[in-house]
Amino acid sequence: MSRIETLDTAAAESAIPDLAAILQDCVANGASVGFMHWSTPADYEGFWRDVVAGVGSGRIVLLAARTEEGIVGTAQLHLIGKPNQPHRADIAKVLVHSRARRQGIGEALMCRAEAIARQHGRDLLVLDTDEHGAARRLYARLGWTELGTIPRFALMPDGADCGSTFFYKSLAEAQPSLASPRT
Repeated sequence: MSRIETLDTAAAESAIPDLAAILQDCVANGASVGFMHWSTPADYEGFWRDVVAGVGSGRIVLLAARTEEGIVGTAQLHLIGKPNQPHRADIAKVLVHSRARRQGIGEALMCRAEAIARQHGRDLLVLDTDEHGAARRLYARLGWTELGTIPRFALMPDGADCGSTFFYKSLAEAQPSLASPRT
């Protein structure tokens, strides 16, 4: 059984080795998540240090799935801070270590991210994923709407072309406008 935790800056900093290991495992298993097969442990750790900075600034909510084996999964909620997008957030880097897949961890991370988005007043979520990845089925099952695929959007870790499929999910039917009235 896993539990989903929200990592504060200190917890995120101390989790960097575990998070880097998850990212490295996902890349080694062919996930198109921004890294190549030749990426180094320093590359993975550098990425997570940037995420920790985002956690510290309040721009990123970092989730970790923990089992008795330690941290086995992660997801990020990027809170959009633009004045014309106070209602929106992006989901990023939903990653589960290969030894912990098919146990509902990805779904649990997504459900927690959606709940936190609501707590932050976000009712529109957006994400993208590898056009051939298993995550597409997860997002569809969780009620996300597939918008389409952009061919050759990124590369697979081995250098092959990778299309990215974009999804969105509305967490509320109709919300009043948050725009300030003109006077």
